[in-house]
Amino acid sequence: MEVQETEVQTDRVLTVPNLLSFLRLLGVPLFLWLILVPKADGWAIVVLIFAGVSDYLDGKIARRWNQISRVGQILDPLADRLYILATLLGLLIRGIIPWWLVAVLVGRDVIMGIVLFVIKRRTGLTGLPVHFIGKAATFCLLYAFPLILLGAGTGTLADICRVLGWAFALWGTGLYLWAAVLYLEQAARALRTQPNLTPATAARSRC
Repeated sequence: MEVQETEVQTDRVLTVPNLLSFLRLLGVPLFLWLILVPKADGWAIVVLIFAGVSDYLDGKIARRWNQISRVGQILDPLADRLYILATLLGLLIRGIIPWWLVAVLVGRDVIMGIVLFVIKRRTGLTGLPVHFIGKAATFCLLYAFPLILLGAGTGTLADICRVLGWAFALWGTGLYLWAAVLYLEQAARALRTQPNLTPATAARSRC
């Protein structure tokens, strides 16, 4: 998960972008319940569509109305990653996607989590600058999953959705891995250029 390292414009917690991100987080367990228990695929797709639209809107509103906050910088990528993880697990359990896709995407996030932990411990930085490639990858994946779910049905529409969904999924996976390479380069640069924390400073940064 890449925590956005952008200039904070407000210390407020109760903002419209943060509310949208929080609602997205509430939708994660709802999506899993819908797709696994009653197998209400239509409503599950509605939840995914809301996640994709709200992901676009919260960033747009935050930049337009100067509501970029530290809470929002944590909530937004957290909600994105949890949606991707929940959707992967739900579709995998339903037998709609292969295990290797889950392994690649989850493995990538685990590696990035370890890298961010090391950077935090060594330099005190709480995140890396979010790259356009990373946002494009998330966009592709968030739009791929509803289409793949629609493609699990039968008929012409399902066939079209299946093709489009897998096109988005493969492009998104490729961009996701490319973004990881770019973030690893940024991480290596940060470790080279940022001064290491002393034990006392490191203790304060973890408080």
